[in-house]
Order: sequence, then C-alpha cells, then structure tokens
Amino acid sequence: MLPFKRALRPLAALLLAAALATVPAAGAHAAAAPTSGWNNYSCKPSAAHPRPVVLVHGTFGNSVDNWLSLAPYLKDRGYCVFSLDYGQLPGVPLFYGLGPIDKSAEQLSAFVDKVLSATGAAKADLVGHSQGGMMPRYYLKFLGGAAKVNALVGIAPDNHGTTLSGLTNLLPYFPGASDLLKAATPGLADQIAGSALLTRLNEGGDTVSGVHYTVIATKYDEVVTPWRTEYLTGPDVRNVLLQDLCAVDLSEHVAIGTIDRIAFHEVANALDPAHATATTCASVFS
Repeated sequence: MLPFKRALRPLAALLLAAALATVPAAGAHAAAAPTSGWNNYSCKPSAAHPRPVVLVHGTFGNSVDNWLSLAPYLKDRGYCVFSLDYGQLPGVPLFYGLGPIDKSAEQLSAFVDKVLSATGAAKADLVGHSQGGMMPRYYLKFLGGAAKVNALVGIAPDNHGTTLSGLTNLLPYFPGASDLLKAATPGLADQIAGSALLTRLNEGGDTVSGVHYTVIATKYDEVVTPWRTEYLTGPDVRNVLLQDLCAVDLSEHVAIGTIDRIAFHEVANALDPAHATATTCASVFS
C-alpha cells in the first residue's frame, strides 16, 4: 500500500501545480476588500444602476486579488460593488475556492442576503471568474438564488467541468487518485468534467428561468478545457468569445478575469444591456 500511495503523490502534485501555475501571486490581502472602493455597505444603488454587483472569485483566488482591476472599473461606473471569500480550507490562507462547491454556494447565498439587506435592493447581479462563474449556478438552481439574482456573468467559467488541458484524464490510471484529490481539495475535484456535482448541476438544463446569463470565454484558455464547454445553453443566454470582439486579444484564463478591459467592457454591457455599446479592441481604452 505504501508504494501505491507514493505513486499517487506525483499525480496529485502535478494537478495542483498545474492549477497553481495559472494563479497570479497573491498580493497583500486584507481581511476584507477595501471599503473605500468596494465592499462599502453604506453604498446605495442609483436609479441608473439599481442592483449591487457581487464579484465571485475563482479557484485559488480571494475577494481582493481577483478583483483589483474589475472592482474599481465597475465602481467608477457607478455600481455598488461587493466581493466575498468562499471555499476556505483550514490552515490554507489567501488561496480560497478549494472547499466543496455546494458549501461554497451556501456561503454565496448568505453573502447575497447580506448585500441585499444593506443596500435595500430587491436583486443583485453576479459576476464570477472561473469557478466563480459556475458555482453561483448551484446557488441559483438549488438554494433559491433565482429569486434574488437578475443576471449571472461568467468570465471563463467551468460550467461543464474541465480536463485541465488533459491532466485529469490521467486520474483513471491511478486508482484512488480521485478520492485523494476530493479529500484534500474537494473544490478541485468537483470541477473535473463528469464529477457528481457537475452532473447534478447540469441535469435538466443549464439555466433557470428569470436569470439573464452571459458567458465570456477565450480560446486561449488553458485551464477550462475544452474552452467551448464554458458555454451555456438556454433561452436567456449570451455566449461571447473574446476573440470575436478583438481578434488580437491573447488573454488566457487568468488574464481574462483579472486585467482584460475588453472583457470588462463586455461585463459592463451585460450588467446594463439597455445602454450597451460595441465591444472592440478599442475598448481597452474605455
């Protein structure tokens, strides 16, 4: 048994290293996002932007580092912006989104309730990167979130799971490796294509009625693979490929959600479709 366990360790380490390699180094993470810009609970939504925006970070992200560019971008455009930490594991600081996705969705549910109570808004809009674009769908479908959310904008979301550029295909060759991964980092295991959680989430359709869905993907995504699995199918879905907006945009999985202003412009369009403007390469200057 000992040699077998030793054989599993390199695969688990490889999967973890591949995921970590896509994560920007964590900055000086505060206990909560800066209240001078976002997570300001005295912010009251305006008539122009009547719904608060809740930002949902990705795997290995947190409420600050994932949103250092997008949160100010939206705040400067008049939105009340909030972000949360979720999916924490005991003894693991800064890098979140690792806990079971169903439990993370419960954390999101409580946070949305807190934001709605503070702002007085009837509904919120959700913007999520990677896991943060997929996990809210569990909240919408199983935890009553559809009554409290107007729109979900997913930036490179792993809506139908990922093969992590084929690495997860190695798991069947190491009996017990999936169980080991789920025990150590259940949030990662839940995101593997074909997982029990994703099967349940996507059973009966990708969407729920009453919510507007937007997916913004990049063909250079090396984490959510194949990238087309990010797309949703449903009556109120808009799937957008970044390179259709700007052919020379080379953003991959991390950049599209953290620094890409072309993607940000499309997020703003999704949040306020009545005043949407064309997203082009020139949107980087907007």
